[in-house]
Amino acid sequence: MRSVVLPGDKEVLVTDRDRPQPGPHEVLVKTMASAICRSDMSLYYGNPIVGGEEAETGEVVPGHEAAGVVVEIGSAVTGVAVGDRVAAHLAVGCGHCEFCGQGYTMLCADWKCFGFDFPGGDAEYFTIAARNALPLPDHLSFKAGAVLTDMIGSQYHVQKQLGVSGNKTVAVIGLGPMGSAAVLVAKAFGARVIAVDVLDSRLEQARSLGADETVNSKDTDAVEAIGAMTGGRGVEIAIDCSGNPAGQNTALDAAAKRGAVAFVGESRATEIKPSDQIIRKLLTVVGGWYFPLGDWQEILRFVEEKNIDVEALISHEFSIEDAAEAFHAFDRRETEKAVFVWA
Repeated sequence: MRSVVLPGDKEVLVTDRDRPQPGPHEVLVKTMASAICRSDMSLYYGNPIVGGEEAETGEVVPGHEAAGVVVEIGSAVTGVAVGDRVAAHLAVGCGHCEFCGQGYTMLCADWKCFGFDFPGGDAEYFTIAARNALPLPDHLSFKAGAVLTDMIGSQYHVQKQLGVSGNKTVAVIGLGPMGSAAVLVAKAFGARVIAVDVLDSRLEQARSLGADETVNSKDTDAVEAIGAMTGGRGVEIAIDCSGNPAGQNTALDAAAKRGAVAFVGESRATEIKPSDQIIRKLLTVVGGWYFPLGDWQEILRFVEEKNIDVEALISHEFSIEDAAEAFHAFDRRETEKAVFVWA
């Protein structure tokens, strides 16, 4: 089968591999769509942000946002059948600890990450634990299913946690694919949304997704602009999807007293001022990272009831044979959400 491999140093290979065989508790899925995520670029650069030894080899198949059709099931699998349409939940846990019991498999001490610790969806077939094969309704495309598993799912979970609603103003800082999803989800919750980025093209997309106001932080002091838009109060909720120190500090500074901030953009280090930015404002600060297994049906209902156009987040589609072009273009920010598709 044709598969992508990222050896590091911006190299992209499309290679032939044997089709995987599902273990007793696994299913084999024929891939129909697999999306590129910004965290995949850590493999592309050769510095994986998650994963263990397998990710470090540069030989693992990437792609943790994937959907397809089950074509084979393991001997011990129940509840999933050949022909089922599924999307993959990226975190495979031990299945026995307190966090796995709660559905938060990504918090399991022994968790493994699809597309980092074991082969992901950027291939013609992939295997996944049966409990991680999320049912995908017929009315949702495979492309939508792939995007739902990370961008929409992560934003739904963190925004539900923060109580985003129609009486809240939400600032979204950083309008890459995850930030765009944040805008879409916040508008579906009914919030007023202020979108912040340094690229006019991304601000324009945010407006098309429902953002009420936009700020180009390259030309304007974003905190001052948000203050002016909110009568000097600041926003009830700020969501940083940029993962950079400037964006993270903008989120903390733009949040109103007794407001809330979510850090969603991956970041290894930053510098903040806890006393001024958090303690004396009585801020609630949370990390937004993926969603528990039990949220999936809620996410599906939310998308259907709010009539969310998930595919509006997708800017480009590629064949797996064009993987090098896809990753290079994504790296140069010439695409937003890019998805590999199979006929």
